Amino acid sequence: MATFKPKFIKPDTDDAINESAGIEEPQSSTFVFNAHHNLGLSEQRERLPIRKYRDQILYCLEQHQVVILVGETGSGKSTQVPQYLYEWGWHSKGTIGITEPRRVATVTLANRVAQERGELVGDTVGYAVRFQERISPETRIKYLTEGILLRELLADPLLTQYSVIIVDEAHERNMLTDMLLGLLKKILRKRSQLKLIISSATIDASFFSEFFSWPGAGEVSVKLSIEGRMHAVQHFYLNEPCADYVRETVATIWKLHHKEPPGDILAFLTGQEEVLEALDLIKEYIASEECTTLKALPMYGSMSSQDQLAVFFTPAKGVRKVVLATNIAETSITIPGIVYVIDCGYAKVKWFNPATCSDSLMIVPVSKASAIQRAGRAGRVRPGKVYRLYTKQDYEGLAPRQPPELRRSELSGAVLQLKALGIGNILRFDFPSPPPAKNLLSALETLYALDALDEQGQLTKPVGFLLAELPFTAMLSKMLHVSGKLGCAEEIITIIAMLQVQSIFSRPVSAAAQQSGRIAHRHFEVAEGDLITLLNIYTAFVEEGMTKEFCGQYYLIYRNLKRACELREQLINLARKKYGIPIFSCKGDVELLCKCITAGFFTQVAYLHHSGVYRQISSGTELAIHPNSTLYTLPQAQYVVYGELLQTTKLFMNHVTVIKKEWLTELAPHYYHQTTVRD
Repeated sequence: MATFKPKFIKPDTDDAINESAGIEEPQSSTFVFNAHHNLGLSEQRERLPIRKYRDQILYCLEQHQVVILVGETGSGKSTQVPQYLYEWGWHSKGTIGITEPRRVATVTLANRVAQERGELVGDTVGYAVRFQERISPETRIKYLTEGILLRELLADPLLTQYSVIIVDEAHERNMLTDMLLGLLKKILRKRSQLKLIISSATIDASFFSEFFSWPGAGEVSVKLSIEGRMHAVQHFYLNEPCADYVRETVATIWKLHHKEPPGDILAFLTGQEEVLEALDLIKEYIASEECTTLKALPMYGSMSSQDQLAVFFTPAKGVRKVVLATNIAETSITIPGIVYVIDCGYAKVKWFNPATCSDSLMIVPVSKASAIQRAGRAGRVRPGKVYRLYTKQDYEGLAPRQPPELRRSELSGAVLQLKALGIGNILRFDFPSPPPAKNLLSALETLYALDALDEQGQLTKPVGFLLAELPFTAMLSKMLHVSGKLGCAEEIITIIAMLQVQSIFSRPVSAAAQQSGRIAHRHFEVAEGDLITLLNIYTAFVEEGMTKEFCGQYYLIYRNLKRACELREQLINLARKKYGIPIFSCKGDVELLCKCITAGFFTQVAYLHHSGVYRQISSGTELAIHPNSTLYTLPQAQYVVYGELLQTTKLFMNHVTVIKKEWLTELAPHYYHQTTVRD
């Protein structure tokens, strides 16, 4: 391939490509229904449930170093507590920092608070997310993602510029939340003037109260519960377990529609495939009975924002709306009109396997906390009903909550962050929930292979410190480091930027549109694999003027491509000015690009076994090309590297690139040596 212009490669088969069974996380949108939107902002603030707790919150913060604040979504915790602190003068002692787990929520909340104060974002109220910030010397209320605060710790280990830190949505217990809480515990013991508020909808208050205690400190924390706008909710259970919860969900929807008074229905399923299966079944019911009073709408993470917004619109008079959703609707959004909730009782969870260095997608029973959170969607606007598709006995036997992300994730990024912050002995670090030793060992081995850690487990210079500072995975960071030496940093930065956004491929709901989309995507596919295909798409997008029409024609998501363009410019400036990486183009030398990709992902290699299946070179584990990969319908290459492993029905390789065997010993002689073995 001489250039990066789109090239059409005719696939070997026209078989439809299966959709990936990805985890749905509530990260693409943050919507909360506002019942008082017709009132002025000051009147809206006064009507929030948290208003009557203002004095108690301020008193508790004066008397204790840690306040654990428990309140329902929509009670006003995220927007009002920082303003109460500002009005009481806490800003004069330092900045009031509020951490959020998601970028969208961070930006949205900062805009809302600035609007309530009658200011522009960047004055008193600002925000900082990855690659983007709106702050000034006057900023005193600062919304930021957890990752940004962790990076600020590198320059200011005691967070001396802050007077109060609010950790919002702590119940999600993601990896960054647990790391941050462990570090904040160390800081609080050093800085008695620093105050911490842990805010959540369904937090385990007792667990965190015990965690934030240490000998000789007295009563460090206090718990405070806030009532939300909840109406009475009735719960119904099955007498016997059901064999197929997708069909049982559809059957329950149909019964509700015919027997219950008006009110919209929200049904929880585990993933996109199940949502679309249920949608097809409902459409069959509607067509068979010529029903015009039921409107079914899907909601899952990879949908476009426009499609997601459809669930928030009020249906026509006399029509009942049914929303088929993944757990994206569990905590981050409130859909107006919901009266009935159907809970299938299962969720899809990603779990890291250190033996194969792969993430497994597992469908597991929900936790009791998730079941309660799902049920809470029914009592927002009026009394509701919840239909749990499992028995009361099964509900009582549910685990209190899902294991935190730190206990089920790959940890190389976390280890790099902690090492950079001066945590020499990771095993002795005070995590809220310590991760498995095998996961830590796997992370240390990976970082040692990437030359980020030395034999004593300390960060190396310059590679280790560079990998710790760059805001993406260790392997992508190593790839960027090598690209400067090989003279292809311009293209590698483009690939990295494309990998930082959510999928750029539009996945339409209808079967006909899905087929058209797959055909359109093949115009960009190349035999070298997925990452070069992403580079092709970016190049074509820029050459065609970065227009929405281009994205519509080729079933691409415009906002994600536009975001990738912005990230690319920021990464080029970051690489050139901060890290001194020379930015050169390889001018169409695809082999050089593939070598650079290999230099970053050399620990993740598969070879084609004589039996016709791929095997992991390090363990011999059988692997398969992911159905969404460019290489899925092309002739099998002898050696490939992959960006990630994902286990669903098989152990699938994703973000796959074709390589040559000799590159492994050339680029990673410390990791590979060639020998003859009997297979």
